[in-house]
Amino acid sequence: MAEVTEKQAAAGKAPYLRDMDRLDSASAPAWLRALRDGGAAAFLETPFPHAKLEPWRQVNVAPVVETLFTTPVDGDGLRILMEEDIAPWAPDDDAAWAVFVDGVHAPGLGRAGAVPEGCFAGSLREAAAGAWTGEIAGRIGGAAGTPDAFSALNTAFAGDGAFLYVPKGVELAAPVHFLFVSARTAPNQAAHPRILVVLGDNARANVAIEHVALDDAPARFNNVVEEIFLGQGAELVRQEVIGEGPEGRRVGLAAAVLGRDSRLHSHTVSLSGAWVRGQTRVRLAGEGAEVHLNGLYLNRGTDFTNHDLHILHDAPHCASRIAYRGILDGASRSVFVGKVHVPPHAQQTDSMQLNKNLLLSPDARVDTKPQLEIYADDVKCTHGATVGGHPDAVVFYFRSRGLDEKTARAMLTYGFAGEIVGGIPNRAVRGRADRLVFDLFSPASAKR
Repeated sequence: MAEVTEKQAAAGKAPYLRDMDRLDSASAPAWLRALRDGGAAAFLETPFPHAKLEPWRQVNVAPVVETLFTTPVDGDGLRILMEEDIAPWAPDDDAAWAVFVDGVHAPGLGRAGAVPEGCFAGSLREAAAGAWTGEIAGRIGGAAGTPDAFSALNTAFAGDGAFLYVPKGVELAAPVHFLFVSARTAPNQAAHPRILVVLGDNARANVAIEHVALDDAPARFNNVVEEIFLGQGAELVRQEVIGEGPEGRRVGLAAAVLGRDSRLHSHTVSLSGAWVRGQTRVRLAGEGAEVHLNGLYLNRGTDFTNHDLHILHDAPHCASRIAYRGILDGASRSVFVGKVHVPPHAQQTDSMQLNKNLLLSPDARVDTKPQLEIYADDVKCTHGATVGGHPDAVVFYFRSRGLDEKTARAMLTYGFAGEIVGGIPNRAVRGRADRLVFDLFSPASAKR
C-alpha cells in the first residue's frame, strides 16, 4: 500500500487554500466567518490522514490526497439541471424535497411540501439568512468538531447544504427528501456540502438523503459533513443512499448527539463509488438514549469502501445496535471498523454490533475490526464479524431443486442484501435501492 508523506499531503492543500481565498466573506454573517476561519486554521494545522495514523492504518488515501482537486465557489461553473435530469430520484409522494447540485441548492427543482409551521426543510444558506440563524449558529460544528483535515476542510467552505429543523413536540407526517447530485462536467472538482438536522424535545421526523451522480459526471471528490442533534425524547429515522458512480470519490462524516430517551434509526446503503469512506460518530449523551446503525455496501471491480463507526455511551441505560453487511466482487476491497466505548459512568449499557461480509470473488478482500472498549462493570455488550462466500450446502440445496449454480448464488446474494434494504422505512428510497440490488443480483443478471 502506497503511503502518503506529509510533504505530499501539504502540497495537496494548495488548490483548496487558493479557493478559500476566493470565498465571498464580506457578505457572510460574523458567526459564519468565524466558523470558516476556524475550519481553515484547523485545515492548515492538521495533516491529511496517512497510514501511520491508527484510524487510517488500512486505508490508502492516495486516490484523494494526491489528486489536486479544485473547489468552484459561489456558483462558478454550476450546471443547470432540468426536472427530467433528476426525475429518476423524485419521491412518489407530496413530501418536502430539496435538490442540491454539486453542493449548492437548486431552488428551481424540488418542492416545499407540507411542512408544519415552525419547521424548516431546505437550504442551509437560506435558513441561516432568515429566522433560523440562532438554531444554526448555536449548533453547527458542535457535533462534528474537526477530527481530521477533511472535516476541517468542509468547515472552511461552509456555506450551503441541507437543513432540517423540527421544533419541540412536532411530528412530521411525511418524510423529507434531500437529493445531492454530482453534475459538473470538468474533472477533478470538489464539493463540500453540509447537512444539519435538529429535532427539539419529543419531535419526530423521517429524512431521506441521497447522493447520486449523473452518468457523464467525471472524476470528482465529495466531502460531506452531517450533524444531527436530537432533543429529549426525540426520534429520527434517517435513510442515506450513496451512489457516487464509477468515478466518484467521497469522504463523509455523520456526527450525532442524542439527548435523554431519544432514538436514532439510521439506514445507509452504499451502491457505488470508486473510493468511499464513511465515518459515523454517535454520542449517547442522555440517559435512555438509543441508536440503531444499519448499513449495506456493494463493491465491484476495484472499488474501495471504508466504514468507521464509533459510538460513545456517555450516559447510563443507553442502547446501541450496529448491523452492517458487505458484498464484494472483482478485486474490490472493504475496511470496516466498529468501536463502542463505554466509560465507567455508563452503567447498564446494552450494545451489539455485527459485520457480515459476502465474497463473490477470490480476489475480493475484507478487513473487519469490531471493537468494544468497556470500563463499566454492569453492561451487556457483544460483537462479531463473518467473512466468506455462500455455504456450499445451501447452494447444493438450491441446485437440488432444479436451479443452476449461477441462479442459486444470485438468489442467495440478493437475499443477503435484502435483509438490510428491506428494513429501510422510506418506501421510495427502499424501492429504488431494492431495484438496483435486484438488477445486480437477479437470476436474469446471473445468466447473462
